Amino acid sequence: MVNTHRGEIEAVLDGKTYRLCLTLGALAELEHAFGEDDMLAVAERFEAGRIAAGDAIKMIGAGLRGAGYEIADDAVGAMRAPGGAAGFVDIVARLLAATFTAARDGSLPEHSEANVPLDIDAA
Repeated sequence: MVNTHRGEIEAVLDGKTYRLCLTLGALAELEHAFGEDDMLAVAERFEAGRIAAGDAIKMIGAGLRGAGYEIADDAVGAMRAPGGAAGFVDIVARLLAATFTAARDGSLPEHSEANVPLDIDAA
């Protein structure tokens, strides 16, 4: 079962249900893969609704690895999703929404340490 508070989603690939999560390490992997400077730049890259197949492979692969699976991007590229290409786009969209929606709209969980203001000058 997925934990939506951690940004997890479920997706069916090759007839098997997987958990996906863009952990900090997975996001760093994507920043590097896409040549972006930060995490939000990765999200903004996909906001226009256009996604290349290679981008979907990288995003889904990072989400799988973030959830603990040892699956290389080559293996992800050979997988099938219900609905074909549209199914892969749906997985990417749900994964991005689970990862970034709370951060963007300010609806972080009440007990999240992310709600604690940072006092940068205190250091």
